[in-house]
Formats: sequence, C-alpha cells, structure tokens
Amino acid sequence: QVQLAESGGGLVQAGGSLTLSCAASGGTFSNYYMGWFRQAPGKEREFVAAISNSGVRSSYADSVKGRFTISRDNAKSTLSLRMDSLTPEDTAVYYCAAGRRWYRTPTKDDYDYWGQGTRVTVSS
Repeated sequence: QVQLAESGGGLVQAGGSLTLSCAASGGTFSNYYMGWFRQAPGKEREFVAAISNSGVRSSYADSVKGRFTISRDNAKSTLSLRMDSLTPEDTAVYYCAAGRRWYRTPTKDDYDYWGQGTRVTVSS
C-alpha cells in the first residue's frame, strides 16, 4: 500500500507559476499510474493530469492543457505538477492519486490511493 503526501501549494498571483510535489512511500512507486486532481470549494473533485507508470504517457484536462505539466521521478518516488499561467479558476485543493491502470481521462474512482491535498490559491 502506498502513502502519498503533497506539498508546494500556496498563494500566487494570476499569471504566476507553482510546482506541486507528491512524495510516495510504502510501495513500489514505478508500479503505479499517477494522477493529479483538484477540488474547488463547492465543486466536485476533477481530473487535472495523469501519467503512466513509466512516464511515457500523459494526459491533461482541457482546462489545463498547455499550461500544466505532469512528470515523475521513479528513482525518487516523486510526482510533480508544474503549473504556469495560473488563473483564479485554478484555485483549489490539489490531490495526487495512485492507481493500477492507465486511463486517459480518469475519474476519481479509477484511483486507489490519495494524498491529503495541498491548497493552491490564485489571486486576481
């Protein structure tokens, strides 16, 4: 069973950048397909980006495509999300998640393990 811990959230101005990290422990990180989700106040948790266990495949929600980049370092058991050109609509709690299959457009039900989340606030 893998444990996940996000970090890197904070307050940033619109147009700025932020990189989130997710540290994994307790499992073989390279066995897991990873994803980032986010949940804004009063809204459902939504898919942001996914990456295959090897890192070869990745996918993004349309709302972040071209602005966010997902990556992983299997040697360090870490997942990252680089976020550029942030807007107030990106304000949310961001979660990393681990699963055992590749889904191009996953739902939250496709992942087995979750971190506690890190809050990102984008001011206008």
